[in-house]
Amino acid sequence: MRHNKKFNHLGRKTAHRKSMLANMAISLIQYKRIATTLAKAKALRVYVEPLLNRAKDDSTNSRRVVFANLQNKEAITELFQNISQKIANRPGGYTRILRTGFRQGDNAEMCIIELVDYNENMLKEKATKKASRTRRSSAAKKAETVEAEPVAEVAKAPAQDEAVAPSAE
Repeated sequence: MRHNKKFNHLGRKTAHRKSMLANMAISLIQYKRIATTLAKAKALRVYVEPLLNRAKDDSTNSRRVVFANLQNKEAITELFQNISQKIANRPGGYTRILRTGFRQGDNAEMCIIELVDYNENMLKEKATKKASRTRRSSAAKKAETVEAEPVAEVAKAPAQDEAVAPSAE
């Protein structure tokens, strides 16, 4: 029976699965973004988010707990020095999974898993969306567009007549 065995085994034995997730977590920490299958990305998210949460508290115990999982000094220093500074104010949700389609050979669903605070393109889009918001009501915006439309029609009318006149000659 498989009662209470809810996580994905990914077709691997326990030792292989743990080492694979540790290696993927190290790559995610070093490169900030990796491409993998959707199933592995979802398993990696469950594995790496508690480690990122531990990194917010830079204590000896939290370093030892994270090192016990990752076993890579370079990744630990990157995590505790750089990444923990960026995620300090975030309450959770440190990773993002973006689906990219299907793999050619076996049709496995592929995706990119990345650290949320390291995607500059999405951070720029988010900043521009915040800047464009106003507190005016939608009725005030509609009134402005209604007033602006007749002016635009008057400006267009002579240009259309000029465009029609040369074609008639």
